[in-house]
Amino acid sequence: MITGANGGLGFETARELARAGAHVVMAVRSPEKGEAARREILEEVPSASLELRPIDLASQDSVRACAAGVLEAHPSVDVLVNNAGVMAVPEATTEDGHELQFGVNHLGHFLLTSRLLPALLRSADPRVVAVTSTGRHYAAELDENGPVFGPRGYDPWRAYGLSKRANLQFAVELQRRANAAGLRMRSLGADPGFSDTDLQAHGARTSGGRSQRFFRWAVRRFGADPHQGALPQLRAATDPDARGGSLYVLRWIVGGPPVSRPASGKYLQPGRLRYVWEVSEHLIGERFGSFEPSG
Repeated sequence: MITGANGGLGFETARELARAGAHVVMAVRSPEKGEAARREILEEVPSASLELRPIDLASQDSVRACAAGVLEAHPSVDVLVNNAGVMAVPEATTEDGHELQFGVNHLGHFLLTSRLLPALLRSADPRVVAVTSTGRHYAAELDENGPVFGPRGYDPWRAYGLSKRANLQFAVELQRRANAAGLRMRSLGADPGFSDTDLQAHGARTSGGRSQRFFRWAVRRFGADPHQGALPQLRAATDPDARGGSLYVLRWIVGGPPVSRPASGKYLQPGRLRYVWEVSEHLIGERFGSFEPSG
């Protein structure tokens, strides 16, 4: 299952996994764009096994409904790629009242993973891949109510950075908890580096900000194409020797093969990881799913 599978990195990931013989659940916000993406993959890979599922990560009710539908249709889920996201958009909130980027990029995926955990634990080799970004190194602070920006107010890049930092923190803490429960689950991070996708274009279109326009220009000139940008998450999803808790990146940020790098930083200290987990549970209004296999 791949979120945001109708475009960019998600589309490339869906196509290549389908090409390799996987049944791919394409979780998308726009049914029309999802259907167009499905048809495009089928034109290139006629044997592709594809299934569309609607999801709006800005709505926790939508996330819960999507997860319920997947659980009803599929006894097990082998790989969950938490790929969808928004970047550096104007200040806004989700349906549930959370800052939009943190709500979509992190909280929606935290809730989705929690709800799909029973199906993941029925798989012989479950994996969860969190797509982070180098933007995680420039992030706002977090308290029990969400992002904190200080006296200068909302900053679209610091909001984005916090959400992408939380993605990696979630991946690392999920692995720690799976290990503590004695599970075979592998939770991994993937950083697409400087990749030219519609994520940047959308940010530039919606905000009109100078920094967004500059970033869009730079990534179009120097960035990796979407196929190459998807390689880290594809390797995280498929490498038989992948170690849980690893981070996959492009060797040279703007290109090169996907390689494993240690996930490091003060924000990955155990206390910080537990704090982000507990705040996330508070903001979705429920405890994360049980690590006890069922059924």
